[in-house]
Amino acid sequence: MDDFTKKRIQKIMDHYTENAVPEHVKSQIKISYKIRGNHVTLIEERQAFQSDQWVQMPVAQFRLGEKVWKVYWQDSKGKWHYIDDIDPNEDFETQLKIVDEGHNGMFWG
Repeated sequence: MDDFTKKRIQKIMDHYTENAVPEHVKSQIKISYKIRGNHVTLIEERQAFQSDQWVQMPVAQFRLGEKVWKVYWQDSKGKWHYIDDIDPNEDFETQLKIVDEGHNGMFWG
């Protein structure tokens, strides 16, 4: 991912994560992300049971390849799998919107 694309994705994701959680539950749930190479991982964080620590649970991963973004889900063993019924798209925001809307309960269950 080139620097321009990375900065654009950071701006999109910063805006998304700031507004993803309703104000009244922000003390219980956080949404964050990590960029590593051509991968952007969307993460849900919740406070651990009877602890001050936060537990991170990956929600989805977006991968840039050949100028299109593909969406992946993670299994219980930590392996990522391509979601073939979400068409690859050049527009990152289109893919983020699909994940945000849940895609038949796949992401936010």
